[in-house]
Amino acid sequence: MKRGEPGPTARFRTRFRNRLRTRLRTRFRNRYGASPLHLVVVLCSFALTAYAGIRLLDGHVLGVVLWFAGAAVLHDFVLVPLYSLADRALRTAGGRMRRPRGARTGEAAARREDIAYVRVPAFVSLVLLLVWYPLISGRVGHYTSYTTLDSGVFMGRWLLVTAALFAVSALCLAVRTLRRRGRGRKRRARRAASADR
Repeated sequence: MKRGEPGPTARFRTRFRNRLRTRLRTRFRNRYGASPLHLVVVLCSFALTAYAGIRLLDGHVLGVVLWFAGAAVLHDFVLVPLYSLADRALRTAGGRMRRPRGARTGEAAARREDIAYVRVPAFVSLVLLLVWYPLISGRVGHYTSYTTLDSGVFMGRWLLVTAALFAVSALCLAVRTLRRRGRGRKRRARRAASADR
Protein backbone atom coordinates (compact mmCIF):
# COMPACT_ATOMS: atom_id res chain seq x y z
CA MET A 1 0.00 0.00 0.00
CA LYS A 2 1.40 3.37 -1.04
CA ARG A 3 1.56 6.37 1.20
CA GLY A 4 -1.61 8.54 1.11
CA GLU A 5 -3.64 5.72 -0.42
CA PRO A 6 -6.77 4.73 1.52
CA GLY A 7 -6.68 1.44 3.34
CA PRO A 8 -8.99 -1.50 2.69
CA THR A 9 -11.42 -0.35 5.38
CA ALA A 10 -11.75 3.14 3.86
CA ARG A 11 -12.24 1.67 0.38
CA PHE A 12 -14.90 -0.68 1.76
CA ARG A 13 -16.71 2.23 3.43
CA THR A 14 -16.61 4.27 0.22
CA ARG A 15 -17.96 1.39 -1.87
CA PHE A 16 -20.63 0.67 0.75
CA ARG A 17 -21.75 4.34 0.79
CA ASN A 18 -21.86 4.51 -3.02
CA ARG A 19 -23.88 1.31 -3.26
CA LEU A 20 -26.25 2.48 -0.54
CA ARG A 21 -26.77 5.84 -2.31
CA THR A 22 -27.40 4.09 -5.61
CA ARG A 23 -29.89 1.69 -4.03
CA LEU A 24 -31.72 4.51 -2.25
CA ARG A 25 -31.91 6.59 -5.45
CA THR A 26 -33.12 3.60 -7.43
CA ARG A 27 -35.71 2.70 -4.80
CA PHE A 28 -36.88 6.34 -4.63
CA ARG A 29 -37.14 6.55 -8.44
CA ASN A 30 -39.05 3.27 -8.61
CA ARG A 31 -41.55 4.38 -5.98
CA TYR A 32 -41.90 8.07 -6.90
CA GLY A 33 -41.15 7.90 -10.62
CA ALA A 34 -38.71 10.81 -10.80
CA SER A 35 -35.68 12.26 -9.07
CA PRO A 36 -35.75 13.84 -5.58
CA LEU A 37 -35.17 17.24 -7.19
CA HIS A 38 -38.46 16.82 -9.06
CA LEU A 39 -40.26 16.20 -5.78
CA VAL A 40 -38.72 19.33 -4.22
CA VAL A 41 -39.76 21.47 -7.21
CA VAL A 42 -43.32 20.07 -7.15
CA LEU A 43 -43.63 20.73 -3.40
CA CYS A 44 -42.33 24.29 -3.86
CA SER A 45 -44.86 24.89 -6.66
CA PHE A 46 -47.66 23.61 -4.41
CA ALA A 47 -46.52 25.95 -1.64
CA LEU A 48 -46.45 28.89 -4.05
CA THR A 49 -49.90 27.98 -5.38
CA ALA A 50 -51.29 27.72 -1.84
CA TYR A 51 -49.84 31.14 -0.99
CA ALA A 52 -51.30 32.68 -4.17
CA GLY A 53 -54.66 31.03 -3.47
CA ILE A 54 -54.76 32.39 0.07
CA ARG A 55 -53.86 35.89 -1.14
CA LEU A 56 -56.37 35.69 -4.00
CA LEU A 57 -59.26 34.48 -1.86
CA ASP A 58 -58.67 37.09 0.82
CA GLY A 59 -62.04 38.85 0.94
CA HIS A 60 -63.34 38.11 -2.58
CA VAL A 61 -64.13 34.41 -2.39
CA LEU A 62 -67.43 34.51 -4.29
CA GLY A 63 -66.04 36.66 -7.11
CA VAL A 64 -63.02 34.38 -7.59
CA VAL A 65 -65.15 31.22 -7.54
CA LEU A 66 -67.56 32.72 -10.09
CA TRP A 67 -64.64 33.81 -12.27
CA PHE A 68 -63.12 30.30 -12.24
CA ALA A 69 -66.49 28.66 -12.96
CA GLY A 70 -67.18 31.11 -15.79
CA ALA A 71 -63.72 30.54 -17.24
CA ALA A 72 -64.20 26.76 -17.16
CA VAL A 73 -67.61 26.99 -18.85
CA LEU A 74 -66.34 29.48 -21.45
CA HIS A 75 -63.32 27.30 -22.20
CA ASP A 76 -65.15 23.97 -22.40
CA PHE A 77 -68.30 25.04 -24.24
CA VAL A 78 -67.09 27.93 -26.42
CA LEU A 79 -63.32 27.91 -26.92
CA VAL A 80 -62.67 24.16 -27.28
CA PRO A 81 -65.19 23.79 -30.13
CA LEU A 82 -63.85 26.93 -31.81
CA TYR A 83 -60.20 25.96 -31.81
CA SER A 84 -61.03 22.34 -32.63
CA LEU A 85 -62.91 23.60 -35.68
CA ALA A 86 -60.02 25.87 -36.65
CA ASP A 87 -57.55 22.99 -36.25
CA ARG A 88 -59.74 20.71 -38.37
CA ALA A 89 -59.90 23.39 -41.09
CA LEU A 90 -56.09 23.76 -41.04
CA ARG A 91 -55.59 19.99 -41.23
CA THR A 92 -58.05 19.73 -44.11
CA ALA A 93 -56.31 22.55 -45.97
CA GLY A 94 -52.94 20.90 -45.29
CA GLY A 95 -54.19 17.57 -46.59
CA ARG A 96 -55.35 19.14 -49.84
CA MET A 97 -51.97 20.68 -50.61
CA ARG A 98 -50.70 19.18 -53.82
CA ARG A 99 -47.89 16.75 -53.51
CA PRO A 100 -44.91 17.56 -55.69
CA ARG A 101 -44.13 14.99 -58.37
CA GLY A 102 -42.15 12.08 -57.05
CA ALA A 103 -42.98 12.87 -53.43
CA ARG A 104 -43.51 9.91 -51.17
CA THR A 105 -46.31 9.55 -48.64
CA GLY A 106 -43.86 10.26 -45.79
CA GLU A 107 -43.10 13.63 -47.31
CA ALA A 108 -46.82 14.39 -47.61
CA ALA A 109 -47.29 13.45 -43.95
CA ALA A 110 -44.39 15.73 -43.03
CA ARG A 111 -46.10 18.55 -44.89
CA ARG A 112 -49.28 17.98 -42.89
CA GLU A 113 -47.18 18.14 -39.71
CA ASP A 114 -46.04 21.60 -40.75
CA ILE A 115 -49.42 22.86 -39.55
CA ALA A 116 -47.90 23.01 -36.06
CA TYR A 117 -45.82 25.97 -37.28
CA VAL A 118 -49.09 27.88 -37.70
CA ARG A 119 -50.92 26.36 -34.74
CA VAL A 120 -48.37 27.15 -32.00
CA PRO A 121 -47.87 30.90 -32.66
CA ALA A 122 -51.60 31.33 -33.22
CA PHE A 123 -52.35 29.60 -29.91
CA VAL A 124 -49.81 31.68 -27.96
CA SER A 125 -51.07 34.88 -29.58
CA LEU A 126 -54.69 34.07 -28.73
CA VAL A 127 -53.79 33.20 -25.13
CA LEU A 128 -52.03 36.56 -24.82
CA LEU A 129 -55.09 38.27 -26.30
CA LEU A 130 -57.37 36.43 -23.89
CA VAL A 131 -55.28 37.30 -20.83
CA TRP A 132 -54.63 40.93 -21.75
CA TYR A 133 -57.89 41.65 -23.61
CA PRO A 134 -59.02 44.60 -21.45
CA LEU A 135 -55.70 46.39 -21.94
CA ILE A 136 -55.34 45.47 -25.63
CA SER A 137 -58.86 46.65 -26.44
CA GLY A 138 -58.41 49.81 -24.36
CA ARG A 139 -61.41 49.07 -22.11
CA VAL A 140 -59.62 49.90 -18.87
CA GLY A 141 -60.12 53.57 -18.18
CA HIS A 142 -58.52 53.64 -14.73
CA TYR A 143 -55.26 51.99 -15.82
CA THR A 144 -53.52 55.27 -16.65
CA SER A 145 -54.65 56.96 -13.44
CA TYR A 146 -53.42 54.07 -11.28
CA THR A 147 -50.10 53.39 -13.00
CA THR A 148 -49.34 56.70 -14.77
CA LEU A 149 -48.51 54.60 -17.84
CA ASP A 150 -50.11 55.00 -21.26
CA SER A 151 -52.76 52.34 -21.93
CA GLY A 152 -52.80 52.88 -25.70
CA VAL A 153 -49.62 50.91 -26.43
CA PHE A 154 -50.89 47.40 -25.75
CA MET A 155 -52.55 46.75 -29.12
CA GLY A 156 -49.35 47.61 -30.97
CA ARG A 157 -47.25 45.52 -28.60
CA TRP A 158 -49.56 42.52 -28.94
CA LEU A 159 -49.38 42.82 -32.73
CA LEU A 160 -45.57 43.00 -32.55
CA VAL A 161 -45.40 39.94 -30.30
CA THR A 162 -47.74 38.09 -32.66
CA ALA A 163 -45.63 39.07 -35.68
CA ALA A 164 -42.46 37.97 -33.86
CA LEU A 165 -44.04 34.62 -32.95
CA PHE A 166 -45.03 33.94 -36.54
CA ALA A 167 -41.62 35.11 -37.83
CA VAL A 168 -39.75 32.75 -35.48
CA SER A 169 -42.12 29.95 -36.44
CA ALA A 170 -41.57 30.65 -40.15
CA LEU A 171 -37.81 30.60 -39.59
CA CYS A 172 -38.04 27.23 -37.80
CA LEU A 173 -40.20 25.88 -40.65
CA ALA A 174 -37.68 27.09 -43.24
CA VAL A 175 -34.82 25.38 -41.39
CA ARG A 176 -36.82 22.17 -41.12
CA THR A 177 -37.75 22.26 -44.81
CA LEU A 178 -34.12 22.80 -45.84
CA ARG A 179 -32.99 19.91 -43.65
CA ARG A 180 -35.72 17.69 -45.09
CA ARG A 181 -34.67 18.56 -48.65
CA GLY A 182 -31.02 17.89 -47.82
CA ARG A 183 -31.89 14.47 -46.41
CA GLY A 184 -34.00 13.69 -49.47
CA ARG A 185 -31.12 14.59 -51.81
CA LYS A 186 -28.72 12.39 -49.85
CA ARG A 187 -31.16 9.47 -50.00
CA ARG A 188 -31.65 9.88 -53.75
CA ALA A 189 -27.88 10.09 -54.28
CA ARG A 190 -27.36 6.88 -52.24
CA ARG A 191 -30.07 5.09 -54.20
CA ALA A 192 -28.59 6.21 -57.49
CA ALA A 193 -25.12 5.10 -56.36
CA SER A 194 -26.42 1.69 -55.25
CA ALA A 195 -28.40 1.29 -58.51
CA ASP A 196 -25.24 2.02 -60.57
CA ARG A 197 -23.36 -0.81 -58.86
